[in-house]
Amino acid sequence: MYNLNETIVAVSSPSLGARSIVRITGPGTLVVVREIFNFPTVPDKSGIRAGSVTIDPELSIDAILYLFLAPHSYTGEDVAEIHLDANQAVVEGLMETLLSRSKTPLRSAGPGEFTARAYLNGKIDLAQAEAVNEIITCSNRFQLAAAEKLLAGRLAQATEEILAALMECLSLIEAGLDFSTEDIEFIGRPEAIERVTKIKQQLEKLLAGNISYESLIDLPAVGIAGVPNAGKSSLLNTLLGRKRSIVSGRRKTTRDVLTGLLTLRDCRCVIFDCAGLITEPADNIIDELGHQAAIEALEKATAVVYCVDISKTDWAEDLAIRKLIKDGARVMPIATKSDLLSEDMLAERLAELNKLFAAEFLPTSAVTGVGLEQLRDTIDKKLIELVLGGSREGRSEIVSGVTLTTRHRQAVDEAIKNISESGKEINAINDEVAAMLMRAAYQSLSDIQQQPLDEQILEGIFSRFCIGK
Repeated sequence: MYNLNETIVAVSSPSLGARSIVRITGPGTLVVVREIFNFPTVPDKSGIRAGSVTIDPELSIDAILYLFLAPHSYTGEDVAEIHLDANQAVVEGLMETLLSRSKTPLRSAGPGEFTARAYLNGKIDLAQAEAVNEIITCSNRFQLAAAEKLLAGRLAQATEEILAALMECLSLIEAGLDFSTEDIEFIGRPEAIERVTKIKQQLEKLLAGNISYESLIDLPAVGIAGVPNAGKSSLLNTLLGRKRSIVSGRRKTTRDVLTGLLTLRDCRCVIFDCAGLITEPADNIIDELGHQAAIEALEKATAVVYCVDISKTDWAEDLAIRKLIKDGARVMPIATKSDLLSEDMLAERLAELNKLFAAEFLPTSAVTGVGLEQLRDTIDKKLIELVLGGSREGRSEIVSGVTLTTRHRQAVDEAIKNISESGKEINAINDEVAAMLMRAAYQSLSDIQQQPLDEQILEGIFSRFCIGK
């Protein structure tokens, strides 16, 4: 388990970076710094200092020291960061000096031990500690946005009010139990049930309005929609650079939802092609199921590319289908098969489309590649707008919601279960059992921020970190 009386050290920068950072924290930090760093004056307060660091008796190298004294540091202890422009061999030499030649006992930090100390010293809560690792390991801007919500402590803010209401109700019920022999009523049964019901509703709202961190880790989804034979499958294959979907001149070739991973400039997303949407009753059960699956997938999608075949002359069906897709802010209209028209005819048809749909269509061709690079940029910008909150419309709930990991959702689920049962026990005049269940609900919700100091829990969380963080 973590021993806060020990002083630890680790390289906290990437091995391929131009600048290397060696981080030290613990009670012996200042003594170690004075041993190896050469200063005009001995450091005794937080700040930045330039000097040289001793690698071995025959080698010193220019370095910059960033010193953060307790409690105003990341870990809550004295922290020193030594920044130096040096190759890997020099950094390894410095680490060897610190670990084997320093007069002050030092040991190598374990994975996530700096952040673990920040948690153990009360600088951050457990949800924020988890967010640090997600920020370090995120691979796109969407993961980063979700992790930043965790780090900002928005989950803690959301649960504080619920915890306070739960504790107040529990206190009144337990006070009644303590004075059960007296003719004193601290809270009436109808009021207790009303309070418990309200707390349950708040918990359910928290769960329903959350952003699943894992759903953002799984990347945002972009659906390709349109009537049958609108060119959706060809578009999917061209964007992915491989044949993911069957392409045919026959209508209703695609029956299921087909997905692929699309890498854009700023992010990656899951893009999918589904059965063409229909306005008339389906000819058979297969077409009906395909239509229903497509509608459900598009409703859940972050954004939608809506395809209209510009080579046609009648777009009544396309217009009717477009109305099935809710939330226009997330729809990107494109005119497919533009290669089938002359330049003059294309301009004429495009003007008609724009007027009919009251939208700006992007002309594209899966055959010639016209417009596809611009489409990729449009998708990229639309996802950033919707997921990162650039727009007040569309998926703005992503901006206002809190981020919950699987562990958090399990805790809220458990609290809802216990608070529901406590309401039943209050109704049955079993106040002792109700109080016990309310305490269990309080503990479940509290564990989001402050888990009991169980070694396996903490090691399970921080073992996923890299060394030096």
